[in-house]
Amino acid sequence: MTETGTRTAEAATRPVREPAARRAAALAARAAAVLAKRALVLVVLLALVFAAIELLPGDAATATSERGEGAAGVAARRHLLGLDRPVWERFWDWITALPTGDLGTSARGERVADLLAAPLPNTVLLGGTAFVLTVLAALALGSWAAARPKGLLDRIVDLTSTAAFALPEFVVAVALLLVLSLWTGWLPAATVTGADGSPAGWTMLVMPVLALTVPQTGWNTRIVRAALADQAATPHVEAARLDGLPTRQVLLRHALPGAWPAIATGVATSTGMLLGGTVVVETLFNYPGIGTVLAGAVADRDTPVIAAVVACSAALITGVLLLADLVRARTLGARA
Repeated sequence: MTETGTRTAEAATRPVREPAARRAAALAARAAAVLAKRALVLVVLLALVFAAIELLPGDAATATSERGEGAAGVAARRHLLGLDRPVWERFWDWITALPTGDLGTSARGERVADLLAAPLPNTVLLGGTAFVLTVLAALALGSWAAARPKGLLDRIVDLTSTAAFALPEFVVAVALLLVLSLWTGWLPAATVTGADGSPAGWTMLVMPVLALTVPQTGWNTRIVRAALADQAATPHVEAARLDGLPTRQVLLRHALPGAWPAIATGVATSTGMLLGGTVVVETLFNYPGIGTVLAGAVADRDTPVIAAVVACSAALITGVLLLADLVRARTLGARA
């Protein structure tokens, strides 16, 4: 009797475990396929970076040469940097060393990995703070507007979010500099670094973070509002509303879970925009981050440094997009 009951229980649980295992395998296969496709795209993108730098006037040898250095010295520097070799050979050497963590050597003789290691924490602090504030503000404003559809607040949020998203980061940065620094003197106009190379105080972060947060908050607020509006038309949300549940409970417990896939996709997309805006913002505020290093590398025609920044940024964006894909797959099913 006990053996029969045990077999019955095992038979009953087996169909439940197998679909779960298949879903996990499907998610893993999907993630592997996505990573393979994006890795291929990254290789093509990096090849285009090498080709684009090659087409720019001048090269790293002339850009980093000392004042008054003769043609022989520039030629020797060009040979030392390998610039007399075909671009495809230099790209092949660099891309094959990338999986080992070797990012190459800069035009000034520094290891690129060491060159990026110092400013990386500053960029992570700036971008991470802006990212968190963007998500929180977008969720709050989008949910607030969705709770009062077609009302005055909804229209105000719609107009302000559209205007915010239409403003480039450098416009927001210049406006903040004028108002908060030059006119009122509340905040410093440029970033002062401490002995460890990081910003000397939290006030140095306020304007750069706001310059990144404002446009992306506008973008993500519209996504949150639209996703919640789509969910409001679904039968289970309408049923919850007809049952007399409070608006806040309807939004948080019934509409928001179904809106997560669209919200996650929007947030993942804004990651790339944040990284792009970081270059401009760090340059304007003299912030000691990766963006400042990248701006200097472009001026020096320093291909390994530029390619390394692109590779690191692409890896981060790929990871965030993969998380967004997994959120969609978990919410909507493996076929979503």
